[in-house]
Parts: sequence; C-alpha cells; structure tokens
Amino acid sequence: MRYLSCPFFSILRVSVTLWLIHAMSNRRFNWYKYAAPANFYPLAGKMIPWFTSITIILFAVGLYVGLFVAPTDFQQGEAYRIIFIHVPAAWMGMFLYVLMAIYAGIGWAFNARLASMMATAISTTGAIFTFISLVTGSLWGRPAWGVWWVWDARMTSTLILFFLYVGFISLQASIDDPRRADRAGAVLALVGLINVPIIYFSVQWWNTLHQGATITAKSFKMAPSMLAAMLILLAACWMYSIAVVLARVRYIIQEREREAPWLAAEAVT
Repeated sequence: MRYLSCPFFSILRVSVTLWLIHAMSNRRFNWYKYAAPANFYPLAGKMIPWFTSITIILFAVGLYVGLFVAPTDFQQGEAYRIIFIHVPAAWMGMFLYVLMAIYAGIGWAFNARLASMMATAISTTGAIFTFISLVTGSLWGRPAWGVWWVWDARMTSTLILFFLYVGFISLQASIDDPRRADRAGAVLALVGLINVPIIYFSVQWWNTLHQGATITAKSFKMAPSMLAAMLILLAACWMYSIAVVLARVRYIIQEREREAPWLAAEAVT
C-alpha cells in the first residue's frame, strides 16, 4: 500500500518496532501465557475501559475536524465529507478480514483455542465496517455518479467481502461443536483471503467508476485538516475495533469455558 510510505506511518512503524524489541527483550514478561483464555480474560477486562475512552475522544475530535474544520471541496462540495467515515470503514473491513483469517488459521493449525475465539470475535466487527463502507459508498456515489449502485469492480468485490463475513458467521452458528465450527470457519476465511487484494487493486486492474486510492504519497498535498480528520477517524475505528473485539472475546470465553473453575473464581473476585 503506497500510503504506508508517508512520514506518519514510517514513524509509527519505527516506534512500534522499538517498543516490541524492548518488550520482547524483557525476559520477566511472558507473552505466551496470554495465549490461555484463563490469563487473557482478566487482561482483556482491564484493557477495555482504556480503549473505550480513547475511542470516544478520537471520534469526537475526528468528527469535529471533519465536519467543522476541514474546508469544503471545490468539486464535490459538502458531500465529500462522507469520506471521513467511508474510507476508514473500508480500510477496517479489509484489514479485519485479513486479521480474522490469520487468527482462524492459527487456531486451526495449532489447535489454539483463543486464536479461534479471536477470529469469531473479529468477524462481527469486520462485517459491520464493511456494511458501513457499502452504505456510505452508495450515499457518496449518488451525487458523484448519479446512481445509488453500479456493479463496479470495487463495489462488487466489497459486497463479496461482506458476504464472506456473513458466511463465516452463519457457518459457525450452524455447527453446534465449537471446534468443528472453528475449523470450518477457518477454511472459509482462508479461501476468502484472495478477495482482499482484488478489492484493493480492482481500480488498477479494471476500468472502474470508483476513484483510486484516497491516500497515496502524492495525495498528502490535500488540505492538512482533511488528512488529519481522516487519520484521526481511522485511529478511532482501530480503537473501537480493539475495544469491541476484546469485549466480545470475553463473552465467547464465558460461553465456552463456563464449566472451568477459574471462570467461577474470576466471577467471585
């Protein structure tokens, strides 16, 4: 992705890399213990309020900048402001699917229960973001193209992504045995991965009405307030996803581990 070459993401990548090196070099901290639901459950409960608070702040700031600070576009007028929701939702829909497939694959390959639970938790949030991207894209397409929907390569492949999410959720719900449901869902998720690069490169591979990448190395010449609003709302969507997925995975753990003594002890404390 070309927009990852910008200074903002370069600094972010370096910061995250340095933090990971420092954390992994600290032998007193055992990361592997959190692969067990019994250890991850209380940790997730402690992290949810923090990510929720950050989400609220970022959404408030991002919406204010996008609606009241960013200037009016000289071509699309006020209608362009929907990109501040549409673009982050589209990005999150694609990335969460990749993340869901990775977790599902890990759970299938290594019989890692928590990884499979994470995949299940991510699926609903990813489906919601993909649905939002479809709806906001249609609302944006009406003034831009004169129609609510066209069978455009980007829009059609995004619709397929939504159906993949729905299929994953429905398939798991239709199988009573959680382990069999996880394996079946993993197969579907991994096969569906091929659709993600099709979505991203569709505007380059086919003649399409959909515009190209919104953020590239060249498009950082856009108004700083526009770019700031989009990146802030993207960060808000990230924080929201983390908070909601953590809350949902705790619920899934409660369902699957309800007979475990540690969960009863956790409820008492």
